[in-house]
Amino acid sequence: MPSAVSYRYATALADTIASPGSGKPARDPQPIAAQLAEFSTLFRENHELKIVFSTPAISTDKKKSILAQITAGMGLDPVTINFLSVVIDHERMSLLGDIVEAFQAILHERMGVAVAEITTARPLEEAEKESLAGALSAKTGKRVRMNFSLDPNLIGGVVARIGSTIYDGSVRGSLVRLRGELSGE
Repeated sequence: MPSAVSYRYATALADTIASPGSGKPARDPQPIAAQLAEFSTLFRENHELKIVFSTPAISTDKKKSILAQITAGMGLDPVTINFLSVVIDHERMSLLGDIVEAFQAILHERMGVAVAEITTARPLEEAEKESLAGALSAKTGKRVRMNFSLDPNLIGGVVARIGSTIYDGSVRGSLVRLRGELSGE
């Protein structure tokens, strides 16, 4: 779960991209989100890069020079590069993964999208996925983006988690509830 600081940076970026009072047309934030996620993955997987950006002995100007060299080859949007520079200025690169996660959450909230983590015992067919998306959309009042995973221990059915709400329609969940009812718990 991203920290409050991560949410502040993510909110500032989201407001910069799609500020309704700025007089500029709102931009599609998804390319920026994808670029930040790509850079965050590079940062997370490259040990030397982590050391460079987290070492106080290396000047901010040197860090920005290294950032410029890396981002030149990546073809990043100037907004993405400027945002990464601000993160470097404030020595928050260690929070980049959390900031990206918070940014995605803010974008989903602003676009009326609920992210559902779906666990099933077997892969679902397209018609089943569409039916599930419709049911979850009706339940939440939002468009639903689903991420799927398999768990054969469910025996059958579906478990959907949206935020902190869990919809358990699995056979295993039904058996657990039935056992509780029968034992008087």
